[in-house]
Amino acid sequence: MVNLAIFDYGAGNIFSLKNSLEKSGATVDVITDFDKPNIYSGLLLPGVGNFDPAIQSIAKSKTNFHNYVKDNTPVLGICLGMEMFFERSEEGKEKGLGIIEGDVIILPPSMKVPHMGWNNLEIKKPGKILEGIKDNTWVYFVHSYRVKPVDNSVITAESDYGIKVPAVVEKGNFFGTQFHPEKSGKVGKIMIQNFLDECKK
Repeated sequence: MVNLAIFDYGAGNIFSLKNSLEKSGATVDVITDFDKPNIYSGLLLPGVGNFDPAIQSIAKSKTNFHNYVKDNTPVLGICLGMEMFFERSEEGKEKGLGIIEGDVIILPPSMKVPHMGWNNLEIKKPGKILEGIKDNTWVYFVHSYRVKPVDNSVITAESDYGIKVPAVVEKGNFFGTQFHPEKSGKVGKIMIQNFLDECKK
């Protein structure tokens, strides 16, 4: 059994994520700080909320986020959760977690914001979260920003809707999806299972 934690920024709306993890066989706790010992085999930063309040809710813990997860707890960041991996965001003024060098920038004016809907993935390189996922598979996005890494080698998949948008990033024990796996049907279920498999190692 995989024991996971979802960090709740206070924005709520994490039921569908918790539900999909439990359907995949995980036990899931919702936590609001990192002050208790890390008893979890994986942590999820969900895709709801705004950048500054989310960063502030992480920073309020006595235990530093980086010390909590170290380099051995797999972390899955979804949408906003992935954006928080970066150094800064145009959505706010707070510093990001700085796990991946780069910025989060607003989608261009030519696009309807927020971007909502199904788009296909262009797989750039093999990745642990993408194991068993075919190129050109469709997933569900809801977002107004996109990440811009300094080093594009962290990008394992992109999506193209007029501009190339990094859709999946991986760095060490950190995995990020700009889309919502929990809303992406069978394909998303495979990705969630891939994350659970990482948590079992």
